[in-house]
Amino acid sequence: MSSEPGIAPRRLHPAGIAVLGVTLIIGLIFSRTITRPMHELIQRISEIRQGKPDAFRPLSHYGTREFALLSRSFLEMAETLSHRSDHISTFAAHLTHELKSPLTSIRGAAELLQDSASPGGLTEPERKKFLDNILGDTERIEVLVRRLRELAQAEAAQAGGSVMLQSLVGELRSRFPGLAIEADGALDRSIGMSAENALIVLSHLADNAGRHHATELKLTASDEANAVRVVVSNNGDAISAANRDRIFDAFFTTRRDSGGTGMGLSIAQAMLRANGGSIRLLPQQQGTAFEVRFRAG
Repeated sequence: MSSEPGIAPRRLHPAGIAVLGVTLIIGLIFSRTITRPMHELIQRISEIRQGKPDAFRPLSHYGTREFALLSRSFLEMAETLSHRSDHISTFAAHLTHELKSPLTSIRGAAELLQDSASPGGLTEPERKKFLDNILGDTERIEVLVRRLRELAQAEAAQAGGSVMLQSLVGELRSRFPGLAIEADGALDRSIGMSAENALIVLSHLADNAGRHHATELKLTASDEANAVRVVVSNNGDAISAANRDRIFDAFFTTRRDSGGTGMGLSIAQAMLRANGGSIRLLPQQQGTAFEVRFRAG
């Protein structure tokens, strides 16, 4: 079919074709580098809201370097907040359980004492027994509150300060006269933590040792590149294989009857983390040994 007379057929100019091609290429690049990862991140946010456990996995496409940095930072922050929320929920549940037992005991004893005023009530030895129970449970609650305050202080501890390990040994011996405390190695090395905070860490380890029937405590320090490694060992009861993974959990204790709160090691761990250090349980055939790493001072 021929075209009408006087009208030339339309043809695309090469420059127009080039512009169209470049536009398409730019659109594809923009879609791959910005739009796709942005939509994926939005979808991931929705999964986080729904509580899906794998929502913090890396994105399939990160796009530009800047967007990759932004998305990684966001997912890391969201994961940290999620773990923090889970920790607070678990901690609150444990705390409620720990407080419920002594409060129930105090209430029961108080009600019995209240009823003892009637004829045929409690004998004097029975009254004394219930009063002792009330005082004992009240003391346990006071210890829990004190440990909670120490844990809060440890998690919010300001990093900084410096102290030599040697200067801590004498104070530790003074606080725990029932333990034969020995120390050797790089004791003249300074650690990057204040004396007060370092004593909190070592005191809880010493207290934990004493509660598990230890009579001896030994600190062996060694100097490393950017840290001071201290092995804190004792001759007390060994930790069973079933409990090794739980000893740093708040409120976990095998010595509740003797006043243990299960918070000492949690406090020591929180204090070390706040100051760039760490703690872990070492394999031990007899007694117990912890590896404590202090940031070098």
